[in-house]
Amino acid sequence: MLKETLKAEGYRTVIARDGLEGIKKLKEDMVSLVLTDLKLPKRDGMDVLRAAKEENPLMPVIVMTAFGSVETAVIAMKEGAFDFITKPFDTDHLLMLMKRALETQKLMTENMLLKEEFSAQLGIPRIIGKSEKIASVAQNIQKVAPSKTTVLILGESGTGKELFARAIHNLSPRREYPFVPINCAAIPRELLESELFGHEKGSFTGADFRKLGKFELADKGTIFLDEIGEMDIALQAKLLRVLQEEEIERIGGLKTIKIDVRIIAASNKDLEKAVSEKAFREDLFYRVSVFPVKIPPLRERTEDIPLLVDFFLNKYCRELKAPLKSISKETMEMLVNYSWKGNVRELENTIERAIILCDGKMITPEHVSLSPLPLEAGLKNLPMNGTLEDASKEALRIAETQRITKALKGTKGNKSRAAEVLQVSYKTLLTKIKEYHIE
Repeated sequence: MLKETLKAEGYRTVIARDGLEGIKKLKEDMVSLVLTDLKLPKRDGMDVLRAAKEENPLMPVIVMTAFGSVETAVIAMKEGAFDFITKPFDTDHLLMLMKRALETQKLMTENMLLKEEFSAQLGIPRIIGKSEKIASVAQNIQKVAPSKTTVLILGESGTGKELFARAIHNLSPRREYPFVPINCAAIPRELLESELFGHEKGSFTGADFRKLGKFELADKGTIFLDEIGEMDIALQAKLLRVLQEEEIERIGGLKTIKIDVRIIAASNKDLEKAVSEKAFREDLFYRVSVFPVKIPPLRERTEDIPLLVDFFLNKYCRELKAPLKSISKETMEMLVNYSWKGNVRELENTIERAIILCDGKMITPEHVSLSPLPLEAGLKNLPMNGTLEDASKEALRIAETQRITKALKGTKGNKSRAAEVLQVSYKTLLTKIKEYHIE
């Protein structure tokens, strides 16, 4: 009766005849909510409740029973049940309870990557930020994490691509199994195949023993292929086969080995451009980019910089056993206005270095060493040939592009307000945006 009622309400239901079968199906199916009787054959409802919480600490569980004693209700709630309902019950009441449980779960999960208490509770990496862009990335990660879908993380160096990959793994049903990262750019091309797929003893000179590859080590878990754009084109073909067939062969091996691995790839390159230049296989690109996630560079989320600075200050004062230091207003303004080419990694290194250099309690500009700003760097790279007029035009283009970009960021893309800030007409601003190809 409940199955038909829930189906009519748009729910997909998974039915289990006893507690043991219920626990098994929790591991096999993607479940959003558990509705369980307390009295069940083989394993009781409390066992199902505990198994559900072990599978996902935020999964709501509603316990129903004809034995509605206060003691039983208290035990179930202490074990993590969302609520307790006594039979016989009104179906509309149950539907309302389920809706409330799912809404509560949604509110808890929406920002859990951004909130320290949730990330600590679930053992996932914490994403620092409050900007719309980083919140959007966090939401996309939460949506794709429970599936086996291949994810492609795109972003400049230093944006934290591995951090986001680990978050996807830790939010997935595979979190109890290995997360195996491998940097395709850091391993020589001739060794990368062996690292990925392993080799048999004697398969090549120096192969003195059988070696298991990263794919075998990551079985039932996640493999993270960082800088996949650096992979040799011949090896890309072998990776494509692994994605299609879900099986590998060790170098020098004759046996095909079945694997169950979720692949997360990352690149700081424009892979579509690499495809057009025949440097990356088009068929592999479409296989790995089923669900692309773009990590914004730090310069596009400047409102997150103060939060990151505070986080790194606390982290490195603790690690370096230094007294907790504060940062002056002038220094913070300098950090917020700087264009971080190395992104979060560069900011982290800057804060660690400043803590070491600062003997007092407050970090001031003298403790912060930054590379030349892009404007200065751009002016240094002006062509030395041509006329003075050509050099002047190029310098003006660099300066105006940066000033307009900063104004648009400050007004969250509101061109009318940006024109007021820049003290030019709306038409002039639109002309400049088009002329300089400003996104």
